[in-house]
This record gives sequence, C-alpha cells and structure tokens, in this order.
Amino acid sequence: MAEKRGIGFFEKFLTLWVIACMGAGILIGQFLPGVPVFLSRFEYAKVSVPVAILIWLMIYPMMLKVDFASVVNVGRNPRGLVITWVTNWLIKPFTMFGIASLFFFVIFKALIPRDLGTDYLAGAVLLGAAPCTAMVFVWSYLTRGNPAYTLVQVATNDLIILFAFVPIVALLLGVSDIAVPWMTLFLSVVLFVVIPLAGGSFTRIYVTRRRGREYFENKFIPKFGNITIIGLLLTLVIIFSFQGRTIIDDPVHIILIAVPLSIQTFLIFFVAYGWAKAWKLGHDIAAPASMIGASNFFELAVAVAISVFGLRSAAALATTVGVLVEVPIMLTLVAIANKTRHWFPKPELSHRS
Repeated sequence: MAEKRGIGFFEKFLTLWVIACMGAGILIGQFLPGVPVFLSRFEYAKVSVPVAILIWLMIYPMMLKVDFASVVNVGRNPRGLVITWVTNWLIKPFTMFGIASLFFFVIFKALIPRDLGTDYLAGAVLLGAAPCTAMVFVWSYLTRGNPAYTLVQVATNDLIILFAFVPIVALLLGVSDIAVPWMTLFLSVVLFVVIPLAGGSFTRIYVTRRRGREYFENKFIPKFGNITIIGLLLTLVIIFSFQGRTIIDDPVHIILIAVPLSIQTFLIFFVAYGWAKAWKLGHDIAAPASMIGASNFFELAVAVAISVFGLRSAAALATTVGVLVEVPIMLTLVAIANKTRHWFPKPELSHRS
C-alpha cells in the first residue's frame, strides 16, 4: 500500500511540534509539579498506564497499514529485501552502539558524566534496534518508491522485530554493563508490538471482508490520520514534564545527544543506498530500502525506554531527541535521493535483479 499523499501538515512540522511539547512539558513540570506526581501513581510493573494508552494510540494506526498477505511476494526481487534486513539488523544496531559510545564516552567525555552517558547510550541503542515501520510509507511516496515492494519490506521488518529486537537490545545493553531486565523487554515488545500488530491485522481482515479493500485503504485508514501524531505529542508533553529539571540544568545535552544520532542516520542511509547502487537496483526499491534503516520506529523506542528505565530516565530523554531530529534529517535524505535518481537503472530494469 502506498500513501496517497505527501507528508502531512503534522508530520512536516513534527520537529516544531516536538519543541513546543518540550516547552509545554517543562512548564508543567516547573509550575504544575502536581501533574507528573499524579501521573506517576498510575504505573503497573514500571509501565506508565497513561503513556501506554497513548503509545497504543500511536502504534495501532501504523499497524493498520501493514498487510502481511504481501509477504507471499517475498521471493520476488530478493536483493532489496536482503539490503533492508542486513542493514537494519546486522549493521544499524551495532554502528549506533559504536558511534554513540564514541561520542558519549570519548568526544563528549568532559561534558557528559559517564553514568549519564551510559543512560544516553541505552536510549540510542533502543533507537538503533528499532527500524522504521510507518513513516517509511511517506518517505517512499516522496521518493516515488515502489509501493508494493515497500509494503513487503515493512511487513517483513515487523516480523523480524518480534524476534530480533529483544536479543539485540539485551546484548548491547549487557556489553554496556547495563542491567538487562529481560522480562520487562519482553513485556514491552508484547505490549507495544505484538498486541497492536495483532489488532491491526485483525482489523484489516475484518473491515476488508465486510467493506472491501478499497474502502479499507482509502476511507478507513485515513480516519486515523492524525491520531498517531497527537498520541506522540501528548506522550512527549508527559515525558518532558518529568524531564524538565534535567533539561533546564543541562540544555546543551539535547544537542550532544542529537549529534551521534544524526551522524548515524546519514551513515545508515548511505550504506544501504550505496549497496543498492552497487547491486544496480532500481531507484524505486533503493530509496525506500535506505529510508527504512535510516529512520527509526521511535514510538517503540520511547515506549521501551519508559518501560525499562522510567519516565524520568536519561534513556527516555535520548529517545525523544531521536524524534526531534528525525523529520528534518529524513527530508534532507529524501532530497538527496531524488537528486541522485539518475544513479540507478530505470524502474522496469529493477525487476531483473
């Protein structure tokens, strides 16, 4: 399925909304401290119930777009899928770990205390192990990507998340000497991937059978258009209401966190993009394959950071910085991809690969 439109109003100015939510959250934390105190009462197994509800509102509409029936086409033109899988799961988490470690523990050593750097690294690892599953439909549309192939890439990626996310995160956190709460990680994946994914799949099957595929794609899904962004923004207000004091005390840390995250995004894009060029894939496959790895499933990363480390944690703050920088960087990469379209064969030639 392809998005029938370009990037929407909320998505296009997401960075500005995130900054606005940061400001609103900080003001609430400073002048209405009773609000975060009240919200902190609603926790179960370290999971904030209000935030969990908002995250479900974020993730469920995304999962409606994933059609697992498309996986039957996985054998067609497998090279693009190989690039997606290897880049997302065998390269990206580990380069994120390496780049973040370099900056937090070496380059920024004098600016970030080691304990805080370890927490920031944990947030970066969660972002690195969660490749994009939703916004990539928009990036694919903006680069004139092959919509059917993008859907297969996203669907198989979601299936891999179910099995690879927890082991990779646990491995990299363990290497960082961070206590690995296995059960909390598993619970987070069940809550924020398995349940929304199953709900989205069931809804797709049910509505399609009753009203038809055209109604589902063109009428039903658009009804949820802005729910994901609204859920995300409300979650950010809550997070920043808990993080207000940290940000006021060390505002420069937002920039310090953004630096390695930004470098990682450009690196992963060019790794996949260059690989696709070397394999002579069509641009309509190469661009989305590169965008999936470059962008992040930041909703999942934020959710797991909150579940594992808490709303007040530096890890949760690091994942929200990922939200802050993603859209402007991804729009830059879209522009790069469109300007380099001539590097690749015509779309029809890609089917021979």
